[in-house]
Amino acid sequence: MHTRLTLLMTAVLLVVGTGFFLAAEWRNPGTFGPLDPPAKVLAAFTQAVMPRTAGFNSVDLSQANNGTWFFTDMLMFVGAGSGGTAGGIKVTTFAVLAVAIWSELRGDPDATLFDRRLTPGTQRQALTVALIGVAAVVVPTLAITLSTSAFTLDQVLYEVVSAFSTTGLSTGITADMQAWHQLVLVALMFLGRLGPITLGTGLAMRDRQRLYRRPGAAVLIG
Repeated sequence: MHTRLTLLMTAVLLVVGTGFFLAAEWRNPGTFGPLDPPAKVLAAFTQAVMPRTAGFNSVDLSQANNGTWFFTDMLMFVGAGSGGTAGGIKVTTFAVLAVAIWSELRGDPDATLFDRRLTPGTQRQALTVALIGVAAVVVPTLAITLSTSAFTLDQVLYEVVSAFSTTGLSTGITADMQAWHQLVLVALMFLGRLGPITLGTGLAMRDRQRLYRRPGAAVLIG
C-alpha cells in the first residue's frame, strides 16, 4: 500500500506540476518565453521534479511569476517519498490528510484507501507532522518579514520553505540576507533534514498502553 500510494502521488504531482508550470510560464520572457515548445515542456517537467528532489533549476527562477513561486512552495513543502533523502512532509503524509478530509466531507466513518482502512493513529501522525511543518515555515517567515523590508513576502516564504524542505532552490536573495536570517535558514535545513523523519519514526514507535479511557466529549468545529 505504501509503495502504491507513493508512486500514485508522485505521478500526480509530476503531471499537475508540469501542466501548471507550462501554463504559468509559457509566455514569460524571463523563463520559458524564449524556448521552443519541446524545450518548454522539458523545462516544465524539470521544474515539476526539482522542488521535491535535488533543487536544480534550468531557468532563472528569480524571474518567475509570483504564482509560480507559491506553487513551487507547495511542491517543496510536500516533498518526496518517505524514507528517501528528500525533505518536506512527504507525499504519503499529504495523501493521508487528503483522504481523511475527503472521508470527513462525505460523512464516512472510516478513511479508506485502496480498499484498506487508515488507522486513527496514522491519521494523527500525518496531522502532527503537517502542522509542525506549517509552524516551522510560518514562524521564521513572520520573523524575517517583520525585521526587514528589503524583500517581499513571496521571496522570504520561498527561501524558508526551500530551507525547511532541504530543496536548495532560491530566488537569489539568500546572500543579501542579514546574518541571523541566514542562521535561521541553516537551522531550518537541519530541522527539515531530521525533523519530519525523526518525528514520524518517534510517533510510529511510541505506543502508550492505558487501562482506562476518559469520557468522550465533542466541541463545535468550523
